[in-house]
Amino acid sequence: MLRGLTTITLFADDVAAARDWYTEVLGTEAYFAREAGGVLAYAEFRVGDYAHELGIIDRRFAPVGATSPAGAVAYWAVDDVVVAHARLLALGAGELEPVTERGPGYVTSSVVDPFGNVLGVMENAHYDEVLASVRR
Repeated sequence: MLRGLTTITLFADDVAAARDWYTEVLGTEAYFAREAGGVLAYAEFRVGDYAHELGIIDRRFAPVGATSPAGAVAYWAVDDVVVAHARLLALGAGELEPVTERGPGYVTSSVVDPFGNVLGVMENAHYDEVLASVRR
C-alpha cells in the first residue's frame, strides 16, 4: 500500500523565515512557492538522494488540533549525525534528543527547528544498502 515517501510538511507562522532557515540548512533554494493573501504561504524543497519533498506551510492551514512538536519524527539520512546535529544547533535549533546509538549502523538525534517542528537525522545502514542497490 505505501510506496514511498513523497512529501514531509512542516508548519511555520512565518514561512519566509522558515524558508530562509531551511535554505541555509539544506544548502539549496526552494524550487516552488505559493502565496495566499499576499503572504508566502508555502515553500517546497527537493531534498537528498531521492529528491523527496520538504514543504513548509503557513500554520493557519494546519489541520485542526495539530500541535508541534509531534509524536512522530521523520528522520533524514545523513553521513555523520554528530556533525549534522551540531550544525542544526549552531543554526538555532533546540535539542530534542541528543545523538543516540540505536545499535550497530543506526545513530539518531532530533532537534526542534526555530518554528516548532521536529527534525530528525540518522545514520542508517539500511538506507545506505538500499541506496547502493538502486545505484547499480
